[in-house]
Amino acid sequence: MPYTSEPGTPESADEEEPWLTRDEVAKLWPVREDWLSGAAYRAGVRVRRVSGRSLGTWGAEPTRYYFHPEDVRGAASAIAEGRVDLPADWRTDTPEGRRAEFRGLLIARVAGTLAIAALLIGLCLILGSVIFLLTVE
Repeated sequence: MPYTSEPGTPESADEEEPWLTRDEVAKLWPVREDWLSGAAYRAGVRVRRVSGRSLGTWGAEPTRYYFHPEDVRGAASAIAEGRVDLPADWRTDTPEGRRAEFRGLLIARVAGTLAIAALLIGLCLILGSVIFLLTVE
């Protein structure tokens, strides 16, 4: 799977169609978004990878992937028919894949709920301490 750095540059003079983003490919393939680049590699789809700029000690921006439109359309039927060897938990049309996606969403929602609960408890403790200190005099 060849990687190039600039998604806007055409591959040849004949190429007019822009490369597809992750969201566009996710609509065409029965593959979970986390595994699109891996599925593209296994299907032989040309991918352009654009690394996010460095933010110093804060890490880097996310890496963006762009997929060749003709290759994506050709791989869509191969993936749907099962001719591309993908693990069952990568796919959205298998029980294992749906279960893995549900688990990921559940973990994210529970973690978000716990973070909000911890924030609210902290605010209540601070507010309670302030009220207590003001009424003690």
